[in-house]
Amino acid sequence: MDKKAGKEALSRLSDKSLYERFIFRNIRQEEAEQAAIIEDICFPPNEACSREMMFTRIAKAPEMFFVAEDRQTGKIAGFLSGLSTDEDSFRDEFFSDADLYNPNGRNIMLLGLNVLPDYRGQGLARELMYQYLCRMREKNRHNVILTCLPAKVEMYQKMGFRDEGVSNSAWGGEQWHEMRYVFDF
Repeated sequence: MDKKAGKEALSRLSDKSLYERFIFRNIRQEEAEQAAIIEDICFPPNEACSREMMFTRIAKAPEMFFVAEDRQTGKIAGFLSGLSTDEDSFRDEFFSDADLYNPNGRNIMLLGLNVLPDYRGQGLARELMYQYLCRMREKNRHNVILTCLPAKVEMYQKMGFRDEGVSNSAWGGEQWHEMRYVFDF
């Protein structure tokens, strides 16, 4: 697939009507507490990123956090977070060691997609992913890799990720699927 075809495939994910309600942007340092609270709401305790690690990752790699801000409230409705690396497969240490971040890494390990319950079912997760993928494509990243529970595999497949089967990750004592989005340049 050439670059133009890749952009067209990505654009099919987008819902421009969400731009009326949300501002899509990088996270701000002062929003770390808000992000940590959202993480605790969206993930059970055994799977959630610790508050300390959330603050550390935002301080070290704010450009890897992408938020949807509700225009009416000024609050974050949802966000994506990841780390860039040259590694090719997911491992649990990406959740707990921000020093694995390589600003010039060719791959992105997606560490969380968080949408608050009041904003679910409106396409916000899909739009956050679309915007994030577009940004990573523009930075010439090669892959975006994530892990998800089996119940979320189909959702990520609809976003263009391919299921690579059961992951080596055992984060939170769960069995995860490793999913990969490949940029075809």
